[in-house]
Amino acid sequence: MSSRRRGHLYRRLLSEAQPFWTHVAGLLILGVLSSIFTLLTPLPLKIAVDSVIGSKPLPAPLDALPHAVTGSHTGILVFAAVLFVAITLLRQLEQFASLVLSTYAGQKLLLSFRARLFRHVQRLSLAYHDTKGVTDSTYRIQYDAQSIQTLVIAGVIPLFTALFTVGGMLYVTLNIDWRLGLIALAVLPPLLVVMQAYRQRLRRGWHEAKALESSALSVVQEALSALRVVKAFGQEDRERERFVGRSGESMRVQVGLSRAEGSFGMLIALLMGLGAGAVLFVGAQRVRAGALTVGDLVLVMAYLQQLYQPLQTISKKAGSLQASLASAERVFSLLDQAPDLVEAPHARRLKRAAGAVAFRDVWFSYDGEAPALRDVSFKLEPGTSAGIAGATGAGKTTLVNLLARFYDPTIGRIELDGIDLREYRIADLREQLSIVLQEPVLFSTSIAENIAYARPSASRVEIEAAAAAANVHDFASALPEGYETAVGERGMRLSGGERQRIALARAFLKDAPVLILDEPTSSVDVATEELIMEAMKRLMSGRTTIMIAHRLATLDGCHLRLQIERGRVVDRRPGHELAEPRAATDSVSVGS
Repeated sequence: MSSRRRGHLYRRLLSEAQPFWTHVAGLLILGVLSSIFTLLTPLPLKIAVDSVIGSKPLPAPLDALPHAVTGSHTGILVFAAVLFVAITLLRQLEQFASLVLSTYAGQKLLLSFRARLFRHVQRLSLAYHDTKGVTDSTYRIQYDAQSIQTLVIAGVIPLFTALFTVGGMLYVTLNIDWRLGLIALAVLPPLLVVMQAYRQRLRRGWHEAKALESSALSVVQEALSALRVVKAFGQEDRERERFVGRSGESMRVQVGLSRAEGSFGMLIALLMGLGAGAVLFVGAQRVRAGALTVGDLVLVMAYLQQLYQPLQTISKKAGSLQASLASAERVFSLLDQAPDLVEAPHARRLKRAAGAVAFRDVWFSYDGEAPALRDVSFKLEPGTSAGIAGATGAGKTTLVNLLARFYDPTIGRIELDGIDLREYRIADLREQLSIVLQEPVLFSTSIAENIAYARPSASRVEIEAAAAAANVHDFASALPEGYETAVGERGMRLSGGERQRIALARAFLKDAPVLILDEPTSSVDVATEELIMEAMKRLMSGRTTIMIAHRLATLDGCHLRLQIERGRVVDRRPGHELAEPRAATDSVSVGS
């Protein structure tokens, strides 16, 4: 990664932490206190060696203590012991406060970032999710997002504390004996060279490992979401092998990374050992020459061990943080994905539409090459209905996806009440639509909550009225827990017909002026279809409706009926039966 890109990444990390600056400042203050306590820790030992075992006076400013302390070896020893206990207690209090504050700040930061990431992912186009799959986004939200917490709370602050401690210890060591200080500093240049050599290698490896972990998770998600199919075809072992294969690739990469980190750690330890050995050798010679006291050497060696400990922390963090930096790059790349649908800067507000719908010379392609819709034109007056028939893949669902503005036309325009959809606020536009899909989407909550998903503020009376209109009330009331019955994941505790009627009740409750029915009876039996059709007729009353169906009989009663083949409208007529499907030709274009 170039220094420019690296600097940009660090600036983004700091901007994420900015709203929590008071928490970070508190942690930095605690870090400074930790460094001070670390610097003070060897002091009681020096006092005991030089002023109790030896005959040296107490160092300034301790020599200003009362005579009761400084007047005898026992008094000095008691003072040294009390000082040691006090420093230990204060360090523990500081560590306790740091633990609580870092956990609180880290979790708040992570929750805020995940929420923003989740909101952004929901705003991305269906085309993005169709291409990438939901598992990749899930992995980045749930796992990669943790890098923000790791880098800011568990990375930057300990690094700052370690650097502060190193600076303090070098200052004290240089004041005791500048020669020993310079020898201690000699390990820094090779340390920086080793860190730079390993950093890029580890970052690349962690990028690969994260991608492989996401891929393995996609196998789990795919297999469990289609578990009935897996079991029906007896493919459990095959799915297990797919998972083991993907996970095995990730394992091999991570084992390689652990070897690299282990080698890195060994080099760091070797450099530290050489530095400490050189200081001990020279320091002992200085004591023998009378240039240093034993207490000074003990203090220098104690500082040196604690000096090298934060240096080792910095080195290890620089290695381990590459995984977090790789994750941060992945989540920021997701945040950088621009939504395909851009709302106009001064988009129109829309409270409730009359319901006039018009497609004008609409072309659309998912991939920019093969058109899914070709020159489609038709118009619906408020309160009228259009029935759309055609083979699978003809473009029927694409048409209603454009009306809901899940995508924008490649060419042409779609109007609601004479205004291009792209001129409306997206949220206001979708408030005008109720959609009932071929596969009803229910959430793993109660029947009442699923109906109220259309309007969470609805009263229980309104929910039950919508349920009655959709022929839900009878079967819901007969259940042991009534409307509070949990429907299970994706509604799997209910039959297909029951799920579909709940979806219709949701549309009743929303009471939108435009209704989209995407093959709502394609997967139910005849008796259930009659119940659903009865409810649909009530729902369609007074609303502009577009109904998609394979069975032409389902479209009886629609004011306009369209036949779509290969993305073209090949037949258009009011009511009654459509002609049998025929081959599409480039010359066919049905206008309003």
